[in-house]
Amino acid sequence: MKIAQVSKEKHVSIDSLRYYERIGLVPPVKRVKGGIREYSDEDLQWLDFMMEVRSAGVSIEPLIDYVRLCGEGLHTVPARRDLWVDECDLLEEKILGLQETLAKMKGKVDHYNGMLKG
Repeated sequence: MKIAQVSKEKHVSIDSLRYYERIGLVPPVKRVKGGIREYSDEDLQWLDFMMEVRSAGVSIEPLIDYVRLCGEGLHTVPARRDLWVDECDLLEEKILGLQETLAKMKGKVDHYNGMLKG
């Protein structure tokens, strides 16, 4: 799949896709004649995963580390696991904080519903 099609299907600009590859947020994409990127199913899976964890609030740095570790081979499996353990812990903290905020907001809604009922 060419970059323009990936951009359209994933709702990501072509510049962003190039940037992700340049900084190591996704592994290098195979190039065909003329240096044109040809995204494989595996490339699209990397992109989907990266976008999903980014939308959950995972920062760019651990993702770049993860891509690098994967490229270095199987001896990095313990480091990859540790990276995801750390990121899961951080995400759980964020979720707990969001749940607390949501509970407070719902309390405000209940409060104002009570005021409106008179």
